[in-house]
Amino acid sequence: MSENKPNIIIILADDLGYSDLGCYGSEIKTPNIDGLGNDGIKFSQFYNQARCSPSRASLMTGLTGHQAGVGQLSGDLGAPGYRGFINKECVTVAEVLKQESYDTYLSGKWHLGGSWDPREKDRWEAGTDNHPLPTQRGFDNFYGIMDAASSFFRPESLMDGDKFIDVDDPDYYFTDAMSDRACEMISGSMENDNPFFLYLSYTAPHWPLHAKPEDIAKYEGKYLKGWDHFRTARHEEMKGLGIIDSKWDISPRDSDVGDWEDAEYPDWEDSKMAAYSAMIDSMDQGIGRVIKTLRENNQLENTLIFFMSDNGGCAELMREDGDWSNTSQWETNTINGEPVRVGNIPNLRPGPGTTFQSYETPWTNVSNSPFRLFKRWIHEGGISAPLIVHWPSVIQEPRIESESIHIMDIPATSIEAAGGKYPSEYNGNKIKPIEGESFLPLLANKWSREKPMYWEHEGNQGIRKEEWKLVREFGKDWELYNMNEDRTELNDLSSTERDRVKEMSQEWKEWAKISNVLPWPVDPNVMAKRLEGDHSHIHQHRGPTAGQIAEGKGKFL
Repeated sequence: MSENKPNIIIILADDLGYSDLGCYGSEIKTPNIDGLGNDGIKFSQFYNQARCSPSRASLMTGLTGHQAGVGQLSGDLGAPGYRGFINKECVTVAEVLKQESYDTYLSGKWHLGGSWDPREKDRWEAGTDNHPLPTQRGFDNFYGIMDAASSFFRPESLMDGDKFIDVDDPDYYFTDAMSDRACEMISGSMENDNPFFLYLSYTAPHWPLHAKPEDIAKYEGKYLKGWDHFRTARHEEMKGLGIIDSKWDISPRDSDVGDWEDAEYPDWEDSKMAAYSAMIDSMDQGIGRVIKTLRENNQLENTLIFFMSDNGGCAELMREDGDWSNTSQWETNTINGEPVRVGNIPNLRPGPGTTFQSYETPWTNVSNSPFRLFKRWIHEGGISAPLIVHWPSVIQEPRIESESIHIMDIPATSIEAAGGKYPSEYNGNKIKPIEGESFLPLLANKWSREKPMYWEHEGNQGIRKEEWKLVREFGKDWELYNMNEDRTELNDLSSTERDRVKEMSQEWKEWAKISNVLPWPVDPNVMAKRLEGDHSHIHQHRGPTAGQIAEGKGKFL
């Protein structure tokens, strides 16, 4: 094992909200992640790309999702920024680290290989330009799923290397399996003289709400105090921990959420949040096994670990009456031959593989406390997440850090830590210059980012420039906030800072023109199908409809 280069582990949670970790104010038990945070650096202003695959594209390449070809999801919308798979104008951090003699591993979710129909695995052209596999983009070994989500007890798109595999073990649980495979990858790397890079890409706590009974039992009955209680409790805990400034008032309860006292099925509501918490608990247990493996191999001191989430909590509702024509993997029988009931069906307790549910807006509002809105939006609830960095040999003083970090900064920091260089050409292809900025100096000293941060997702837009943030929802006016004074975005200053709004909105437009961001939607018919056909099983909390798109109301440039 090289003593000069650190091992690097990137751990990514899926749809984990800003306040869902114990060390960020939650009541959920996450002792292993908390240990990393309390012995390392907890970042209070870390930003992602608001949605799973664009965030993953940035995390792997150091570019915006649009620049890497993944500006929306995995569907191919026909424009360079919206192909749904990472292009050849970028390199992955794994490809760069391979040049520095790293062993490279991915355990978990890929979601950068385009769209496909799981019913036609035999016909799926895996490994083509439109369907790149992790093993073609720098990873020596891959275990996980190609798709966005699947059953945790019988994942349909599960692959080992470049081959699909079936699950026939009645005790199988995907979170455990990817954690255990990660430990095996680390142990296997010890036989070599190379440092290793591990991308541990969890699907927890993304829907469906699948969890083991023993983990659910830890939380049953806990949430009968209701969503307002836990939003307030987390907000107060975060203020006490120093994660947020006490002068930032909590945002009002979301307008789509009613009083807990009026909840028609309180026991069912409690069971949804119990299952969600259990999924996070199980992920934390797996991370504990990874830490144990590092410690047993005397590698913990010289391993740079990042932990983060790909977007804010997810307010999507699983509809019982959705169109399942393209989502058959979610309604297939379980290993034991039992049918799966799909949808948020009142009094159907989530957890087992015979259900397929989500935890919905009220509890998502808890996950994103104290912020507004959710996954897909550019307000703080959609793009803010925990970031923990742990590296004992470098980080001497554990602390909370308030410098703004973007998910595209993680590859830049990893590459610098490894002594690598982001190439201008790779495999005969010209490579876009990396957008992310390395914050490696901040781990031991000081650093501040040089460039603004920009966002676009499905017509929601934003720019953060020092303490100022300009943001707007699809179809609405720009809003302006001072993040130092009002990070919960309650005091819109756009009417009194018109010159700043004009200047920053123009900067956003200039960025969009050079970053593969096109007038949204790219194609009204394609996008309408994407939002309400392929995904008609999901109710998107607010947002545009197919009718609005067809009328041309999606265009913004």
